[in-house]
Amino acid sequence: MSTEHIRLSIKEKIGYGLGDMAGNLYFQMFVVFLPIFYTDVFGIPAAAMGTMMLVSRLWDAVNDPMMGMIADRTQTRWGKYRPYIISLAIPIGIAGVFTFTTPDLGDTGKLVYAYITYIILMMLYTAVNVPYAALMGVLTPNSAERASASQFRFVEAFIGQLFVGAATLTMVSYFGQGNDAHGWRMTMIVIGGMAAILLAGTFFLTKERISPVKEKTNKITDDLSDLVKNKPWVLVGIATFFQLSYIVMRGSATPYYVKYFTGDPGLTFLGFNMEFTSLLVSAGSVATLLGALTTGIFNKYISKKNVYSWFLIISSLFSVTFFFLNAENVMMMIVINALVSFFFGSVSVAQWAIYTDTADYGEWKFGRRATALIMAASLFLLKLGLTIGGASVGWILELYDFVPLADQSEFTMTGIRLLMSVFPALFGLIGGFIMIFYPLSDAKMIEIENDLNARKEAKESAE
Repeated sequence: MSTEHIRLSIKEKIGYGLGDMAGNLYFQMFVVFLPIFYTDVFGIPAAAMGTMMLVSRLWDAVNDPMMGMIADRTQTRWGKYRPYIISLAIPIGIAGVFTFTTPDLGDTGKLVYAYITYIILMMLYTAVNVPYAALMGVLTPNSAERASASQFRFVEAFIGQLFVGAATLTMVSYFGQGNDAHGWRMTMIVIGGMAAILLAGTFFLTKERISPVKEKTNKITDDLSDLVKNKPWVLVGIATFFQLSYIVMRGSATPYYVKYFTGDPGLTFLGFNMEFTSLLVSAGSVATLLGALTTGIFNKYISKKNVYSWFLIISSLFSVTFFFLNAENVMMMIVINALVSFFFGSVSVAQWAIYTDTADYGEWKFGRRATALIMAASLFLLKLGLTIGGASVGWILELYDFVPLADQSEFTMTGIRLLMSVFPALFGLIGGFIMIFYPLSDAKMIEIENDLNARKEAKESAE
């Protein structure tokens, strides 16, 4: 069967998605719980925590694209990308446990320890997720099949998010029995073990089939030159930075907002007593999952570009309304957070399908393909957004005179409310408006796909 007609089985789509479920077990921990763990459990000042997250990303400026170029040049019997996914499944779990461990050190020692463990964890996250993101591009050359695999991927990713949001604080309480430091460490052992099993599932249930037309090996300088001249990638890459800054700032602010503004009123849901943080995050994850599931329906009537841009704008506008809620409006908080998350779910599905389209565009435009480099550079911008979103929470908390584990002033409460609403929305609105100028329509992608297939057939006939 010619490669352009390859259709992925349901089993392979599910297997591919397991990798992002694993990635989101870690990602959700980074976004929602790591900042408040650092400030309220480990005892690191908020501003120092924010600066640490920013400084650690300087290495990623080299690490992410370097990992992409290494993966693009890897050749093994198992393919280019899958070996990294299986070989690093256990090391990243170990790094996660050390990151959520609280050794008895002085203030300087704690900060140095946090720097070292966080940087190692993020390096391993890169080494797994750059190859994983590139894997979609070599499963099949069919853009529609990739979009379908992307939908499976994000459904499973949001299941991972839902688990972290719903179960983390319960596990911390169960394992800790009043000792939060021990509870967090044991919780990460469970999450790391789950992630290792899921990454192994991706390795065994997927197959790399597609390679670029075999020509001379790309020069690194050519790959980098093509990347910066790839206008569609540049636009979606910049939008990704603002998109992630938006959602990460909201996510990282959520535990602070619930703990210090609402007082974390316990609620009963389906017969279970849940902390409000868990319920709010879980409701958001369910809504995000619904958004991901309905993306295919929206794409029948709206292009991927418009789903990305307009749904991100709508999500951001709903976020602004959080500022006007009173501490007692807990049900309204759940409803509005669900709307924010629902529209963001479709954005996330569209985002990664668009990235693989920009890889096709790069090969079509420049005659060279560097899927892993595109995904690595995209992951760098994603993590830069993750960093700025998370770091901004620390800096803004410090700016508004936040004191951990204490009653907060009205001035501080205003800052916490802004962190949950207006400040992140500004980033989301900018990202959505940038994507209005993205040039690749769905019709253009069909043209590009057909042209690339014709080139490959001509190359094969000439050999």
